[in-house]
Amino acid sequence: MLEQLKAEVYQANLELPKRGLIKYTWGNVSAFDTETQLFVIKPSGVDYDKLTYEDMVVVDLEGNIIEGKYKPSSDTPTHIELYKAFPKIGGIVHTHSTWATSFAQAGRDIPCYGTTHADSIYGSVPCSRNLTKEEIDSGYEKNTGTVIIETFRDRDYMATPTVLCRNHGSFAWGENAKKAVYNAVVLEEVAKMALLTELINKDVNVAPQIIQDKHYYRKHGKNAYYGNKIEDND
Repeated sequence: MLEQLKAEVYQANLELPKRGLIKYTWGNVSAFDTETQLFVIKPSGVDYDKLTYEDMVVVDLEGNIIEGKYKPSSDTPTHIELYKAFPKIGGIVHTHSTWATSFAQAGRDIPCYGTTHADSIYGSVPCSRNLTKEEIDSGYEKNTGTVIIETFRDRDYMATPTVLCRNHGSFAWGENAKKAVYNAVVLEEVAKMALLTELINKDVNVAPQIIQDKHYYRKHGKNAYYGNKIEDND
């Protein structure tokens, strides 16, 4: 079942340690199939160097295991809430990568200080509020998702495809698992750049809005002209 999607999710998960985004089992990738309304996700607690394609778990939007020999990631309820609320996304990544998580632990948005950030993420990367005791006790992982959704109430979730979960870690998403991993890598790099920028100049201001808009819309706008269409033969 969903063999191609399993292969994509497996490869996307392997990208996390390769790109320096996770240690041990501190992360997961999933991808959603719109036709079946099912998604594939990494199993819980399985080390990346022991992970196989067959280990991927197929889950429905109620959290039921449809196929798989292991329990799905403990973050599965968060993925479910995001897939239900954000219909344009087809892949989700969760990590505790060092630089992005440092901003999450500080409870700070990541400001857009330059064009590297603006090329892929519109505006600041938001940091969500903490969950309340009631939210933690009634369904921690599910409510992590609802708080992320709340954070994007007045934001375009595709223009800003990343979020920091306060005192926790980060989530990134995209139209598929591969793009979600790409956005997670971008998030980690811009977090690192932002902190170093503030260390060099404590009075730094965000990049001028005209520069932010130019770089974002030349890649993602109606009249985008950046790059070329190249077939992916992987």
